[in-house]
Amino acid sequence: MFDSRRRNTPGIALTSLMSLALLVGGACGPNPETPAPGETATDNREATSPGSPEAINPGAEELAPPSAEMDAPAPSVAPTSPEEAGSSSLGSTAQAVTGLRTVAGWETLFLNRWNSEHTSSFLPKSNSLDSWQFYDLAYGIDGNTAMYRATGKTQYLDRALLYVNNMVGHAKSSASLPRSQFKDGYLGWASARSDTLGQEVPLFESYCWRYVTRMLRVIKETPALYGNATYRAQYDKLLAFTEKNMFEKWNKRGANSYLYRVNTHMASHWAYIALDLSRMTTDATKKATYLTVVNNINRDMPNNSSSLRGQLMTSMVNPSAYFWAAEWGSKSRPGQDVAHGNGVMAYITEAHDAGMEWTNADMSKFVVTLNNVIWPSAGRYANYVDGTGSGTGWFNDGLMKLGRYNVALQRRLETHSVGQNTQYYGNAALNVKLLDSGSAL
Repeated sequence: MFDSRRRNTPGIALTSLMSLALLVGGACGPNPETPAPGETATDNREATSPGSPEAINPGAEELAPPSAEMDAPAPSVAPTSPEEAGSSSLGSTAQAVTGLRTVAGWETLFLNRWNSEHTSSFLPKSNSLDSWQFYDLAYGIDGNTAMYRATGKTQYLDRALLYVNNMVGHAKSSASLPRSQFKDGYLGWASARSDTLGQEVPLFESYCWRYVTRMLRVIKETPALYGNATYRAQYDKLLAFTEKNMFEKWNKRGANSYLYRVNTHMASHWAYIALDLSRMTTDATKKATYLTVVNNINRDMPNNSSSLRGQLMTSMVNPSAYFWAAEWGSKSRPGQDVAHGNGVMAYITEAHDAGMEWTNADMSKFVVTLNNVIWPSAGRYANYVDGTGSGTGWFNDGLMKLGRYNVALQRRLETHSVGQNTQYYGNAALNVKLLDSGSAL
């Protein structure tokens, strides 16, 4: 969905509803970023809707729901120590994880929905010629990749690869797409949404591809996979496609319009993609280009007055938390809506863990933002990062990943009943795996 506050664009964006397959098949969550009526893919004013996403129905196939949250305020999180504030690495000492649901416990929940989501949603979406379908497919790729990272079981990685290979196999030359606004030689897909019918839409592609590059980086950084001929062949093919027909395509079509987007969350998708590519490419020139995009979005947007770092300020309701607005240069409340804040956090958690820009001190403040401001007590969810409004509690696509840094938050996530699906379960399992490896701050 697109924001009614976007620049020079009147009207209120339509709220995007999940498909029936998502509701009863149990695939994903809400679609927080969709085109506004009448907005074309060449319009660089894409933004987001301030409306809350729809709460997800856990679905009939889910295991018995976990026990209800204790009706008590969220546990406070102490600020990071001064020594940690200057470090971007993970904490060196493992925090006790006794009593947390295990990786195996999360995997059991994951498997209860794995095949139903695959057949009802993710597999058909991966075979679609409609780029809009790739938006929700992102969640399937992320969930399977996370579960592979948590368990080391290649059946999950193989499923994520299947989805990506299917998408790439259906890509067509822009010149052959009847209604494409570009008609160039790059490969891509047309949207079948009525408001972007036939167009190539950078948002739909980038929203999904950040999780494609993360999956590819897992292969690159896992010797047993990278040294395996079958995985290496897929990696090489998909990386080459991504470098040319994702990053190069939208960068050359217009970086200011299509990479350096008009708000925090859409720009963060490209920072995520560029971060991953910078850690995979063997071409020094490409690497420099990717790092420039990452650094620009982190610190110095070339076409806006701010950056992700520049947007951050101390929360006005909790001095140990962060506040930020989605619109570049804005410091006004209520700030970023929680639904789209997920996208920002999906990038920042991975950048932190890669040792780029975001420190332990930053992550501690983000943990407090979720644990104490956005989610102050059981069943209470803010719609904005200043703690105001009534939200749905859908944290799957980014905010829940903060559980890898804080045991108390991870314990709360065990009892959270909103958005339970394979993306949620996969990332919860990864949180536990990382906590057990010493990621707690």
